[in-house]
Amino acid sequence: MKLLKSIFVAFVLTIIAMGCAQQETKEIEIKENTESATSYTEAVAVVHATSDNEVSGTVTFTQEENGVRVQAELSGLSEGMHGFHIHQYGDCRANDGTSAGGHYNPADNKHAGPDAESRHVGDMGNIEADADGNATINYVDSTIELNGADSIIGRGVVLHGGADDLESQPSGAAGPRVGCGVIGIANTSM
Repeated sequence: MKLLKSIFVAFVLTIIAMGCAQQETKEIEIKENTESATSYTEAVAVVHATSDNEVSGTVTFTQEENGVRVQAELSGLSEGMHGFHIHQYGDCRANDGTSAGGHYNPADNKHAGPDAESRHVGDMGNIEADADGNATINYVDSTIELNGADSIIGRGVVLHGGADDLESQPSGAAGPRVGCGVIGIANTSM
């Protein structure tokens, strides 16, 4: 009788384990299908000034064969270099931009420059403003993604008051946040 009870218990536990494994497999399949279901080709952030600043402009992200093209046209900056990053949250509600959180860093890498082999996804380096406070940038970034688990869509773009030294941890010592914008899906029919 004890042997039958043991066999029955083993049978029940095997059935439960198989059901759990099937559920986990279904959840993984759903996640994979959701992650690969998007095929965005362009995103845009409209940058607004934080309190007591005058920054404005747009940053576009366009999928290309070798990465994502980053193009920015900004005004209202002080002359010189300004830290330019993608931050964790697409939340610019705080007057000082801190609601955007820290740099977007899904792989938990150290802060570095945009050309570093290992860096935050959000490390786009610096953008330089001229004497009139205008700044543009146009380059292809091989780390940024518009689709998949590490997509930047829904994150924030932040401009800082000073230069990113590309070394200080965790954020490059770029100073206060002078502009913030939420990265959204671009209307590609425009």
